[in-house]
Formats: sequence, C-alpha cells, structure tokens
Amino acid sequence: MIKTCLDYHQETSYDRHRMGGHFLDWADQPALFKTYEGIERVSLPREVELPKRRFSSLVLDRMAGRPATTIDLDTLSRLLLLANTLTAKARTQGGDFYFRSAASAGALYPTEIYAATRGVTGLDDGLYHYGLRDHSLTPLRSGNFGASIMESGKIAEEEVPVVTFFLTAIFYRSAWKYRARAYRYHLLDTGHVEENLALGMKALGFSYDASYHFDDDRVNHLLGLDGKREAALALISLKGQDVLSMQGKREADQLPASIFQASRVSAKEVEYPAIREMHEAGRDKRPEMGQDAGMLYALGPASREWREIESSSRNEIADYPDCVFMRRSKRNFVRSPLRKNHAAGLLQALCASDQEEYKEALCPGVLIGMVEGMEQGFYLLDRNRKASGMVRQGSYLDTMAHICLDQAWLANAGVHFLFLANLDLVDRSWGPRGYRYAMMVAGRAGQRLYVASTAMGLGCCGIGAFYDGEARELLGLNENSRLLYLVAVGVVKR
Repeated sequence: MIKTCLDYHQETSYDRHRMGGHFLDWADQPALFKTYEGIERVSLPREVELPKRRFSSLVLDRMAGRPATTIDLDTLSRLLLLANTLTAKARTQGGDFYFRSAASAGALYPTEIYAATRGVTGLDDGLYHYGLRDHSLTPLRSGNFGASIMESGKIAEEEVPVVTFFLTAIFYRSAWKYRARAYRYHLLDTGHVEENLALGMKALGFSYDASYHFDDDRVNHLLGLDGKREAALALISLKGQDVLSMQGKREADQLPASIFQASRVSAKEVEYPAIREMHEAGRDKRPEMGQDAGMLYALGPASREWREIESSSRNEIADYPDCVFMRRSKRNFVRSPLRKNHAAGLLQALCASDQEEYKEALCPGVLIGMVEGMEQGFYLLDRNRKASGMVRQGSYLDTMAHICLDQAWLANAGVHFLFLANLDLVDRSWGPRGYRYAMMVAGRAGQRLYVASTAMGLGCCGIGAFYDGEARELLGLNENSRLLYLVAVGVVKR
C-alpha cells in the first residue's frame, strides 16, 4: 500500500533492466474531449482583444494585480483562450489531431477546466465546464456558490472570488499509455495549464490565488466528479471585492448520474491501483512544518560559489500571447550554442516565481551543454537569491539523453532544466499531499520555459520518462531525492 511520496515515486520508477513490454490498445484509446449529452452549451466569443506584452516583461513584472468588481463574458473568454485552447489541426490515419497551447505528456490531455462564476456580465451565476473543442461553457449548476467554495477551497481571503477555476485530471487518459506512472503526468499537465491561466490573469492585470489545498470530497461533489475517474487537483481564483457573507450560503445538491458518467472516456477503462493509492494518500493535508522546506540544501549536491543571474535583453521574436498559441514540443535541436542573453532570460523566468504557492517543494537545476559564456556542468538554482551555482563541471547531456530512454535528440539541446525534490522532506513538510505540490509546481515551471523559449525562437520539450535510479546516480542525489521532470531547450532547425 502506497502511503508516502517516495513510495509512489519508487513504485513507478523505470529501470532499464526491468522494463516490461506494453502495447497500446488502440481500440480502447480514450476520448480527448469531455462532453455532456443533452445540455445546451453557451458559446464564448472568439474575436476578443488579447493583451500584447513582451513575455519577459510580464513574468518579471512585480506589480500587484487588482481585484475585480465584475468581469464580462469577453474577459472570461480571454482567460480561457489564454489558459488552454486549440492552436492547430493535423490529419492522421485515426482522424483529426488537434494541437493545444498547454503541453501534455503523450498528447493525451488529461486536464479539464471548470469555472464557478459570480456576477459575470452576460452569464448567469453558476458552475460551468469549459468545452475546449468549440470554446463553450456547459452549465452544470445554477446559482452563487461563492461562500461554499470559500469554505471547501479553504481560501484565506475574505473577498469572494468573481470566478474560481477548477483544474481536474481524467486519470485514464494518461494511464491508457503510461499506466501507474501516469499520476506524475496528471500533475505535470495540470501545472502546465495552471501556469497559462496564471499568466493570463497577470497579463489582464488581475490579482489571483492559486491553491492545491482544499477539501477533495466537497470540491469533487460540487463539480460532479467521483474522485476516481476524475478528480480536482488545483483551484485558481480571480479575486473579487465583495466581503464574504455566510448568510444564505448555497450548498451543492447531488448532480444526476449522467454528469458523473461524463468522466468515462473509454468503454474498457483499466484502473491502476498505484494512482488511486497515491491520490488517496494525499487526501488530507497535515499541518505545515514551515513555509521554507530548505529544498536547496536537502538534495545532496551543493555549490560553494554562487553567481547572480545577469539581466539582459532577450531579443524576443513574438509577443505574449502569440507565443502561447505558437508553443510546440520541438525536438529538432541542432548542436549550436545558446546565446548568453537567451540563457539568462530562461533562468530569470524560472526565478520569477514569487506568486507560486509551495514553490519550495522543489529545487531547479540545470545541465549546461552549449551556452555562450558558461562552462559545461551541473548547476543548482537559488530562486530566492536569483543565483546559480555550479555543483560539478563536465559534459552530461549525452549521458542524460541515454538515461531518458535513449532519446538521442536530447543530446543536441543547449541545456537541460531539472526539477528536483527530496521526497522525504516533502512528506515531512506537507504529508503525501505534498507530492501534488512538487509535481504541479514543476509543471508550472515547465510551461513557463515552453512559453519563454517560444518567445525567443528556441525549441523546448519536456521529458517525464527516464530511468529514475540512473538519473539519481548521475546527479549525485541522496537516497531520498529524485528527478521529477526534465525540460530541454536549445536551438532548432528553421
């Protein structure tokens, strides 16, 4: 029985010499779009004006956003377009394939978005599911559930949110291919979408709260989820100005069985016990041991000399949000060094994470392969001091490519960004639920690298598949620390 973060991570680790065969049942391929039969949808406007800013100025802007008295349907449409939208279509033997603005392991897209609205001009108060395929909202509940959401979401602010976005995962979409390891990708992919939504809030000048700490049962009940096929993983609230009043608080009734059945994406779904056990282990949240988990000093590797990350021009070729819509997982790297200012821009983007809750649940590292003005080697990042420190000098990209299931193209990237955590420390700080924190924060950082790389005309690709023990040995991590996620960035063929 899985009870800790390290239990699950160890249970789902890849070992080069113990990998069993796995063949995909294409007849059982999960549906990639959630639909509700018999409910009339609300179409959202597509022709809306989007904010034009340089991505670097957006992520480095420390100006506090404003609460919203109300928003209109156009603004809600903007936020959902910026969070996750279809960006291109390709023809395949199996039919049309749609690219999306948020990255997803294996293009399986387990993440769904729901919105609880209050006072949105042109839209009745209620709970809606966002239909990505036709950019629409499906009404699931009517009325204002703000007070109930504040309680179940354990939102500390007194002001009731104008909109609360719920990010969920349909487990079988990823488990169809990745089996028990899929829970890692559920969390990473949720982080990808969350980062896009957070950037959209910031670009529109709104203040927001992002939280992974809520009552699982109450939130799943509100959304019409059973918590087994599909479950809530994150909440993002657009702050309002109205003070919370518990008078006339509206509780959520049980939704019809047809709503719960909408989470079924295949006729022959297979349950992988490790996913259920890990998710259930994180059901309750223990009292925190402290806001700073000291992750930088708990991994094993250490640096004796730290250098502040330089500030420089990024020479961006696209504005936000164009780079969100242009984002792709690009693997056609060429052996050409990254410019020094591009590398600095990527490092600055990673360090500009002041609004991330639980960012101390992991520590970023970097394998420098080909970067102008930087020695090859393994570095750690101190995001609080905005500094990097070399752990060991050397060339590691070829070896890491071998560790990443022998994906040779990874060796041609300029850098490998690493997201590392001492999982025993995560457990002691936040309990098993801390695994959600570490992995979703890694997903947020990965999506930020995707968008930053696109803005500078670079290629970027995230990797969640690697031989876990070999990665730990290469990096010199202690017995309780692991690599959670790797994101490669480099120059690509035009």
